[in-house]
Amino acid sequence: MDIKNKHCVVTGAGRGLGKEIAIDLLNNGAIVHACDVSDEAMQNLKIETNGLNITYTVCDVSNEDSVIKMFNQFERVDVLVNNAGITRDGLFVKVKGDSITSMSLESFQSVLNVNLVGVFLSSREATLKMIKGNGGVIINISSISRAGNFGQTNYSAAKAGVDAMTVTWSKELAKYNIRCVAIAPGYINTEMVAKIDNKTLDTITAQVPLKRLGEMNEIAQTVKFIINNDFVNGKILEIDGGLRI
Repeated sequence: MDIKNKHCVVTGAGRGLGKEIAIDLLNNGAIVHACDVSDEAMQNLKIETNGLNITYTVCDVSNEDSVIKMFNQFERVDVLVNNAGITRDGLFVKVKGDSITSMSLESFQSVLNVNLVGVFLSSREATLKMIKGNGGVIINISSISRAGNFGQTNYSAAKAGVDAMTVTWSKELAKYNIRCVAIAPGYINTEMVAKIDNKTLDTITAQVPLKRLGEMNEIAQTVKFIINNDFVNGKILEIDGGLRI
């Protein structure tokens, strides 16, 4: 698929990786529909993309009505990039002396609501548009944590679910000329990773064979590759510098 003049929806586009992907698609001639739960983030994106071919929508991807309302604005969707995500890291059970605490249901459910249910809702509505059109591409942002990661019961479960949906949809939707692919980044130089303390981040970086974090533009390049290559379908592309958790 040629990116130029294609209608691309990017969730979580107000900051970090989503913003990088949205701007890169714009620079390659796409018509971008950017959404984020934060109005402030959308306003900042407007400043950076002033005059470019982009629309801005405040949308909570975990809320069905909000997602339906957003997609009803679009006459056409060729590409969906499911990037919106949150973390609420913590141990499943933590024992400290005589004290035992555990992950709350709210911490577990909130991450699944955004990272898994949000992908389901956005993909469902985008698929309805794509079927009426000439097909399209759904790109899900997964994570290296999909295999299970210390302190990330909720996040790992959500990303493993995203991978399973990716493969399922690639099989179900191919007859409508709709491809579905996931990208599983390792540790990328984003605002989210910047919150990790320096000691932990140094330990992580030392485990990466390339001895560095990934850059956001390297994920944006992978998004372009998936869009451009019409034979990529049903795969989870691991962009992690060789790191395996």
